Amino acid sequence: MTVVRIGNVAIGGGNPLVLIAGPCVIESREHCLSMANELTECAARYEIPFIFKASYDKANRTSVHSYRGPGLAKGMEILAEVKTRTGCPVLSDVHTPEEARAAAEVLDILQIPAFLCRQTDLVLAAAETGKPVNVKKGQFLAPRDTNSIIEKIESTGNRQILLTERGVSFGYNYLVADMRSLVILRSSGYPVVFDATHSVQLPGATGSASGGERQFVPHLARAASAVGIDALFVEVHGDPDKALSDGANMLHLNDLAMLIEQVKAVDAIIKGY
Repeated sequence: MTVVRIGNVAIGGGNPLVLIAGPCVIESREHCLSMANELTECAARYEIPFIFKASYDKANRTSVHSYRGPGLAKGMEILAEVKTRTGCPVLSDVHTPEEARAAAEVLDILQIPAFLCRQTDLVLAAAETGKPVNVKKGQFLAPRDTNSIIEKIESTGNRQILLTERGVSFGYNYLVADMRSLVILRSSGYPVVFDATHSVQLPGATGSASGGERQFVPHLARAASAVGIDALFVEVHGDPDKALSDGANMLHLNDLAMLIEQVKAVDAIIKGY
């Protein structure tokens, strides 16, 4: 399997599980830096490689009135400060080819949002930056459909690819996490990530926003670790019920340590280290 290196973090190839975590969106500079510090300390304490995630713009919010984030310029300024202060790699979503090129000046890894994973110009632009690319598999795609996305990225010469499973649409306002998908995605030869928080999202369930069932996050995370994954993606917040985006499916910061202990134990058994 290809090993993808993001800063000092190695993902795939039998390396120990990596944690990708952070709030859904940058709510403020102070909140983002506080969360980054808390998460970095937690990851160090439990000896798990860590990448910080926060979106500078949530471009696919249900309502036009929903909070989206500080935008590209301010968001990159904040994430650059996170890198300087914590020393950890940073990840965020990109939505247009122009954004991809600008964000690559700061981000260590660019993420293609699930709803945009088939947008050829965006995928190519992200790949052409030379930075690692995390593709979130769309809720509307079968796992083998990602082969075409991989081909697009590889056409640029970039082979630093992560594939993220985040559930598949099952009727209206509901997602199902099919664990077989992790096996199929792994057959691509690239590292596989499981997004435990978006897999429990209930898209559009409240009418003007998405709902979620965060109580199932630990169960799905443990199950995915048992199937075999290279990184666990978890959106985390100190007070999810007051979060400005996706609070219903985010994990409470206080619950992260136990989850790390559990998934690390399962990962060690599966990978034999």
